[in-house]
Amino acid sequence: MIKDHGWSTRLGLLPIRLFGKDVGVLLGLRTVIHPAPDLGAAKAWWSSVLGVEPYFDEPFYVGFNVGGYELGLDPNADPAVGPVSYWGVRDVAVAVERFVAAGAVVRERVQEVGGGIRVGTVLEPSGAVVGLIENPHFVLPEGGPAGAGEGPGR
Repeated sequence: MIKDHGWSTRLGLLPIRLFGKDVGVLLGLRTVIHPAPDLGAAKAWWSSVLGVEPYFDEPFYVGFNVGGYELGLDPNADPAVGPVSYWGVRDVAVAVERFVAAGAVVRERVQEVGGGIRVGTVLEPSGAVVGLIENPHFVLPEGGPAGAGEGPGR
């Protein structure tokens, strides 16, 4: 069981339980990766919608910085699965193990994707994909995401 002495809430950490079992501490949302079978068309569309060019642009992946979070385009991702949200964790291998112990099934084994970033995905018991990411470079802009403010929906 995770003991929370108030520090996790103050740091924005979310102790979670899945089906009554501890699965670790999620650090918050980090990345959403969209399938992009036609990477060029997807990149052009998202650039138009977001009003910015990607900060990372390679034939195997395109990444946009959206308010400090990653919006990724993957030409090899399965459109039938849809976008996958990746939750930040301190150690992705440990997090995957904890999710599996709580009833999840490994979908994609933990792998290094460059720059010390490691990712893995699991299927939670209802079959939804959960992405986990260990990203030592992730830092939100000071004051929170761009455009954040007071009021509903922010």
